[in-house]
Amino acid sequence: MELNIVFGTLVLALILFVWGKFRHDIVAVFCLLILTITEIIPVEDAFLGFAHPAVITVAVILVVSAGLQNSGLIDLIGKWVIKLGDNLTLQVAVLCLIVCIASAFMNNVGALAVMMPVALHLAKKSGNSPSSLLMPIAFASLLGGMITLIGTPPNIIIASFRNKEMEGSFSMFDFAPVGIGVSVVGLIFIILLGWRMIPKRISGNKKDENYFDIEDYITEIIIEKDSKLEGEPLLKVTDISEGDIQVLNVVRSNYLMHAPDMNMVLREGDIISIESDGDDLKKFLEKSKCTLVANKESENEKQGEKAIGSEEISIVEAVVMADAPISNQTAVSLRMRNRFGVNLLAVSRQDKKIKKRLDHVKFKVGDVLLLQGNAEKINESLQSMGCLPLADRGFSIGKPKRIVFALSIFIASIVLIITDILPVQISFTLAAFAMVVTKTLDLKELYQKIDWPVIVLLGAMLPLGTALESTGGANKIANLMLELGASLPPEASLALFFVTTMLLSNVINNAATAVLMAPIAINIAEGLEVSADPFLMAIAVGASAAFLTPIGHQSNTLVMGPGGYAFKDYFKMGLPVSILITVAAIPLILFFWPL
Repeated sequence: MELNIVFGTLVLALILFVWGKFRHDIVAVFCLLILTITEIIPVEDAFLGFAHPAVITVAVILVVSAGLQNSGLIDLIGKWVIKLGDNLTLQVAVLCLIVCIASAFMNNVGALAVMMPVALHLAKKSGNSPSSLLMPIAFASLLGGMITLIGTPPNIIIASFRNKEMEGSFSMFDFAPVGIGVSVVGLIFIILLGWRMIPKRISGNKKDENYFDIEDYITEIIIEKDSKLEGEPLLKVTDISEGDIQVLNVVRSNYLMHAPDMNMVLREGDIISIESDGDDLKKFLEKSKCTLVANKESENEKQGEKAIGSEEISIVEAVVMADAPISNQTAVSLRMRNRFGVNLLAVSRQDKKIKKRLDHVKFKVGDVLLLQGNAEKINESLQSMGCLPLADRGFSIGKPKRIVFALSIFIASIVLIITDILPVQISFTLAAFAMVVTKTLDLKELYQKIDWPVIVLLGAMLPLGTALESTGGANKIANLMLELGASLPPEASLALFFVTTMLLSNVINNAATAVLMAPIAINIAEGLEVSADPFLMAIAVGASAAFLTPIGHQSNTLVMGPGGYAFKDYFKMGLPVSILITVAAIPLILFFWPL
């Protein structure tokens, strides 16, 4: 009975993971509750996963990665990269190499995020399509994560699992011999041939500086004495236009009110800045009896004046990051104006521009948003929303002392791990503490930089993996795989296990894949009477080899909107990369980790 409940829960988890309606962390907690309520997981053990060394390690590595980013080190590299010429192959090569190396020592999504604006700037500067750059660097971030213990959560999970079930954990660079070999093979293909397989979804015209020609959609209207809006609340604009017009700002007595209260009463002479297409604007003007400012020169314009505060307003493009707070919500449900102080002007999803009924568009990971807000506060607003600005950020280089502090702290923590003076979770906790003390990372940023959905996912999934093992479920799955490969040599069974892990990681989170496959690996190794290490290494590589879909890894999802990619585009470059990774990984694993 217990085994049926465990298998039923895991099948339900897989279905919900693939469906994507609910976030991975919510699904994991739901499944944990099912197994706890049915008493398969003891109540006192339900939340032990949150105290697991792997969970702590992932959290503190995210903090240390943020400290390295804040130090200005990555921006310094970005400033150098922007000097590259127009040669697309060279751009792909340099960007992929930097992201790959950075991903080995910091969170791979973070490494990708800081280099995306650089890639977009390069594409615009040289007239190349950003589609040719973004997917390659996303794939490079996955490859780089395979190289070290701290490169990606699956490696940390596998190391912790080995420490619990066998003799000791994998060390910092135990993953490197296989990881470097696989990364080299993958990068050579991506740089020389892979990027050529990607459709150019977004124009590379140098004149196309933005995703949106928003100037064609923003205009100003003035409230006349006989206008139907005079004496009415600003909300009346939405009623008259039936939601097809977006109010941005109001100018009254030469003062600009950004993101105004929709209940404010309009007066004669008020100027409203709106976003609309031509047809909707024409209908609105007829119904409201307002006049375009362009057709009626105001007193301010005669005197060459601008509304006070107008120079403080800026427009930015930003991409919705994985697990952003605004994901699956609308501008209305978020109360975006009041909460974040920004206007939503447009949404781009897979290079399709959405300009109508914006208030009711549910944001998805990878969407590119066009936002208007206060120039000084908009970066803070984007951070709160979980969005990454896509424009050239000006590259704040940071003080040399901060770079020295950050690098010194990071290198010291690596040395402590390599020399076995401290375990990884303690060493990086100490590093995170040191970065806060040296003000390399602000205290208020400490908790903001932790990817809490990933932490919750891991904390909830780890007891599920334990339940799979304790109820005999892992042994049953292992026996089934052994039966399927009964006539095959152990090397072929390893290859089958690797491919299964890789395919699973393309539809569910890579950390969840590692948690589920680890106990199965041990049982298969015992059944074959061989070492479990090559099977655990197969999980480490296979769980990170999510190249076939945009949903398999956060890096793939992150570039989908800015690159204008369709779902099938990932398969075009991802399939040959996956085949090459498999062909390279199996011999490397068998050579460095013999059966």
